[in-house]
Amino acid sequence: MRILKKLKPTFWDHEDIATGPYKHHFNFRRIWKRAILATATVALVPLIIWAVAGYKLNLDTIESELVLRTSQLMSNSWRSVSLFLSERRSVLDFIAHDNNFETLNDPSRLAAMLDNLNKRFGGFTDLGVIDSKGIQRTHVGSHQLKGLDYNNQPWFREVLKRGVYISELVLGFRNEPHLDFAVKRNLPDGSFFVLRAALKPRQLNELIVQLEVGEKEDLFIINREGVLQTPSRYYGPVLRKIPMAVPEYSSKERVLESKNDQNEQIVIGCAYIPETPFILMIVNQKGDLIQPWYKTRWAFTFILATSILLILLVTLGVATHLVDQIHDADQERVDTLHQVEYANKMVSLGRLASGVAHEINNPLAIINEKVGHIRDIFTMTETYAKDPKLISLVESVLSTVHRCGTVTKRLLNFARHLNVSIQTINLSEIINEVKSVLAKEAEFRCITVGVAVSDNIPPFESDRGKLEQIFFNLFNNAIGAMNDGGHLEIRAKREDLDFISVTFSDNGRGIPESDLKHIFKPFFYSKTGESGTGLGLSVTYALVQEIGGTISVQSQLGKGTCFNIRIPLKMAEKNQKDSLT
Repeated sequence: MRILKKLKPTFWDHEDIATGPYKHHFNFRRIWKRAILATATVALVPLIIWAVAGYKLNLDTIESELVLRTSQLMSNSWRSVSLFLSERRSVLDFIAHDNNFETLNDPSRLAAMLDNLNKRFGGFTDLGVIDSKGIQRTHVGSHQLKGLDYNNQPWFREVLKRGVYISELVLGFRNEPHLDFAVKRNLPDGSFFVLRAALKPRQLNELIVQLEVGEKEDLFIINREGVLQTPSRYYGPVLRKIPMAVPEYSSKERVLESKNDQNEQIVIGCAYIPETPFILMIVNQKGDLIQPWYKTRWAFTFILATSILLILLVTLGVATHLVDQIHDADQERVDTLHQVEYANKMVSLGRLASGVAHEINNPLAIINEKVGHIRDIFTMTETYAKDPKLISLVESVLSTVHRCGTVTKRLLNFARHLNVSIQTINLSEIINEVKSVLAKEAEFRCITVGVAVSDNIPPFESDRGKLEQIFFNLFNNAIGAMNDGGHLEIRAKREDLDFISVTFSDNGRGIPESDLKHIFKPFFYSKTGESGTGLGLSVTYALVQEIGGTISVQSQLGKGTCFNIRIPLKMAEKNQKDSLT
């Protein structure tokens, strides 16, 4: 709480009750909030827009690069797999059309052809010739399949229809995974035969493995039902169904975004291989692919958050400083206006005192004259002259008139010096005059006043009226701060060649330490339950500065307060001009 109290701006609890209907113009807390809101908005909105746009653009760029890379990899892989299959289909078609039915029915010739195929391409396990009735007439290879009837097999009807056939990965009569290639050759007599070869999937698997894919990318082949035709890094061995929907047919490569069975974002590239039951697929874990971007994103977020925090702190500091300056300027303006008002009041008071003094002096002069005349008459008559009581009454009237004259003279002196008056000052005389004005109140409250003016203080030039106001305010404040029976000590001494010091020390209630730094501010008033405007010390402070002096205060609660004024023995030209204006 103490830290918050120290950080609280001086204008935070400001409330000016003298602003009338324009109170909202002096609501510094609202001005501060609006300044922060406006400045922060102007600074943060472009930054946030730039950050969001940059974030989106960066993400879109990375995702575009990911899609492009997947598309390029899919295109390259598709060409490689298509070439692998078309080569073997083409060479089988060449053998069927380059040899007649009789030649292919020769087991030795057919075996030589199988041997040549394996030397050139490798991976072929069987080679057989099937007549138009679907009966395998000749067969060479690892299994004895001669005489098998394929007439009712779907693949046989497919080759009759299209002229060429490439099977998906099947077990068949061999009971082991293999691919079947079959081509049809029509004969001049209207009949036909089919040349059929079986291929081990190992070479196709090796081809998929050799293609350049990343460490976390999965490239594999499925059939139209989603069954794996080559092993998959994520989905297991061949002939297992993948846990995702088979992409719809498209004549072009496609890149899609989806989710796997763990609800993770994945990027899928797929391409149908023409004239085959195969679909080439590549699966990328999107999170893994854009992991470097995530690291950049956190750094970007940290920089953005730091920038926003720095902008807010700077905005807060600058707005607080500026509104503080406005508040201080407004307080100076108010202080100046009230000092002028205070000065005008003092001048009016001086004029009133002067008028009252003159009005009283005239009757007093008449009374003094008439009583003096009466006294002369009484002294001329022996009977009255020997009457002590009568003479005592006359003397009492004259004494009272004289005392009233002294009071009016003091009022006239006080009124005369309220106007600008730069003259030679006798410090002891001014202090005693101020003391005499307030002596009755001090006497009534049994407050003793001690005055000690050093003899080494020479006459000096200063503004007499301002000095009297300064001493009057300090004297009056001291009396107000003391209980009945208190003591005020006024001391004056020469400090050095250029300055004298005057101290007003009382044994009153004292000033709290928290209030000491505020007592010279306008309208600060700490006398609980007593009347006052809070202008006295701020005006005193301004008057001391106007004559080129300084004022300081030391105080302890319950022990008293001491004000010290340093007065120059010679006013500077600037201060003299200020006093005359």
